Amino acid sequence: MGSPQSERASRPDPGLAIPPVLVARSVRVRHDGATAWTPDGVDVEVAPGEVLLVLGPSGSGKSSLALTFNGLVPHAVPAELDGTVTVCGVETRDASVAELSSRVGMVFQDPDAQLVTRTVLDEVCFGPENLLLPAAEVEARAEEALRAVGLWDRRDDDPDVLSGGGKQRLAIACALAMGSPLLVLDEPTSNLDPAGAEEVYRLLGELTAPGAARSVVLVEHNVDLALSVADTVLVLDADGRPFARGPVREVVRDRAAELEELGVWLPTATSAALRLRRAGVQIDPLPLTAEELAEALTATEASAASEVSTRASRPPVAPVSGPPAVDIRNLSVTRGGRRILDSVSLQVGRGEFVAVVGPNGAGKSTLAQLLAGVRRAPRGTVEVLGLDPSRSSARAVRQAVGFVFQNPEHQFVTDSVEAELAVGLRQRRLPTEEIGERVERMLSRLDLQPQRTAHPFLLSGGQKRRLSVGTALIEGAPVLVLDEPTFGQDHARAIELLDLLAGLNAEGATVVAVTHDLGLIAEYATRMVILDGGRVVAQGETSAILGDRRLLEAHALRQPPLVRAFAGPDVHTALRGLTRLADLPGAL
Repeated sequence: MGSPQSERASRPDPGLAIPPVLVARSVRVRHDGATAWTPDGVDVEVAPGEVLLVLGPSGSGKSSLALTFNGLVPHAVPAELDGTVTVCGVETRDASVAELSSRVGMVFQDPDAQLVTRTVLDEVCFGPENLLLPAAEVEARAEEALRAVGLWDRRDDDPDVLSGGGKQRLAIACALAMGSPLLVLDEPTSNLDPAGAEEVYRLLGELTAPGAARSVVLVEHNVDLALSVADTVLVLDADGRPFARGPVREVVRDRAAELEELGVWLPTATSAALRLRRAGVQIDPLPLTAEELAEALTATEASAASEVSTRASRPPVAPVSGPPAVDIRNLSVTRGGRRILDSVSLQVGRGEFVAVVGPNGAGKSTLAQLLAGVRRAPRGTVEVLGLDPSRSSARAVRQAVGFVFQNPEHQFVTDSVEAELAVGLRQRRLPTEEIGERVERMLSRLDLQPQRTAHPFLLSGGQKRRLSVGTALIEGAPVLVLDEPTFGQDHARAIELLDLLAGLNAEGATVVAVTHDLGLIAEYATRMVILDGGRVVAQGETSAILGDRRLLEAHALRQPPLVRAFAGPDVHTALRGLTRLADLPGAL
C-alpha cells in the first residue's frame, strides 16, 4: 500500500485564486468565568478541498476554535468572541446557527451531545429535513451517509444501544448528510477501533480528493492517521496562541523537537526517530510514517543498532500468584435483545497492568462497568478482591475499585473541579485537612490548579478526562478500571497520566485499561486481552499480541506504526521485534 502522502502532494495548490471557504481573523475566545482567551489571536484560511489539521496541548482552545466556525460560539455557548469568522462569505456573527448548518457540518468531540432521535435513520434524516429538502433527497442523503460509515444495516436501531464508536460514526454520517462545503471534525476517531478509524480517514480522503470541493477542519490527536489526509497544519501553544502554520509535512518534520516539547502528539515514527537521534543514531530527514522509519532503519549501521538493542529494558511480566484481583467466571450479559458478553471467563492477578482491546461493540465498556458495579452482573460471575460489585454497598465498591467512565461527564456530580475531587473523600468522612491535602496533590498532579473553581462541564475535553481520572485515583483504591483513560489528551498529558498509573501499579495497584490506543498502552501494559463479539478471543503478553499481525487484523485491530516499522525483514536483527518507544534509548 503506497504512502497516502504522495497522493495528497498531487492536489491543486490551496493558495490558488479561489475564494476560501473559511476565513478567521484575530479570533480569540473567552468562556464565561474564565480570565484567559483560548484560542488567542488565530488567523487562518481554508481553501475549497483543503484539509486543515489543528494541533495543540489540551486546553489550548482547539475545540473552542472549532465552535466558532459554526456559530455555536458566540450564539449558543456562553463565551465572548473577538475577531471575525467568515464561512462561504457569511460572517458567523450575522447568521444563526441554523443558517450556518447548511454551510458547516460539525462532529463534536462527544457524539452524545448531538444525538436527539430514537432511530439511527431518523438521526441522519433530522438535519436535511430541517433544511426543508424533498423527502426523496433526504432519504437518499441518509442512505448514502449511513452506508459510507457502515451503519446502514443498523438504521432501525436506537442510537443509545450503539457502542461509543458506533455513535461516533453516526455523528459523522449526520454531518455528511447535510452536504455542507465545510466539515469540522473534533476528535472524530477518538472512540473508534483502529479499523473503524482507518475507514473514517479513507472516507475523508475520498471527500477531499483532488477536484473535490469539500473542505475539512480536523482537530485530532491521532497524527499518524491525520497525516494521510491533511494538507496544512495549525499548531496552538499552551496559551492558545498560534505557534506554527504551514504544509503539514514541513511543519511536523522541521519543528518536531519543538512540537514534542510543547506536548503535541507527533507521528509515532517521528517520536522514535527523535529518540534514536538523541542516542547518536543518524536519521535524516525525520520519518513521518512507519514505512519511512523502516527504510531509515535499514540504513542504520549495525554497531548503532546493537547499541540500541543492548540498552533496551522491557520489564519482565510479573508472575501471577495468590487470589486474583479480578475473577470473572462464565459471564454473559444481554441488553436490548443483543448478547453483549458471551461466556467470558478472565482473571487479572494482583498487581497486573492489563489492557482490554477489541473492535467497537465488542463489550469492552460493558465489562469495565460490571467490574465497577455500574452495571449489574449475574450472581456469581464477577468478583473484585472477593467482592461482588453488583451486590456490595457503593462505599465498599468505591474503596476497592476506582473507575473512569468512557465519557467523563457521566461521572461528574458537583459544580467545581476541587469539589469533584473531594466528593468521595467527604462521603468517607475523612478529616477536612486530609481532604484538602489530597485535593491539592491531585490538582498539582493533573495540572488543574488554574481550573480548580471551574465547573467540570466547562473544561476542555482533555481537562475533563484528567479530572475523571483524578476522581478515580484520589481515594487510593487498589484496583483501577479505566475506560479510554487517554481520550482527548495531548501527548505530554497522556504520558503523565499513564506514568501515574504505572507508578501506582509498581506500588501494587491492579490496573485494567480499556483502550483503542494499542501503541500507547503497549508502553505500559504487561498483558493484553482481545475481546470480540462479547468473547475473549485471545490474551497474552503485550509484545506477543502486538507481534501477531493476522490476529490483530482479524479483530479490527492494527499493529501500531512502531511495531510495523521494527517488523520489516530488512531491519537490523538487533532492532527487529521491538514494540515500545521505551525499548529505545534517548530520554524524552
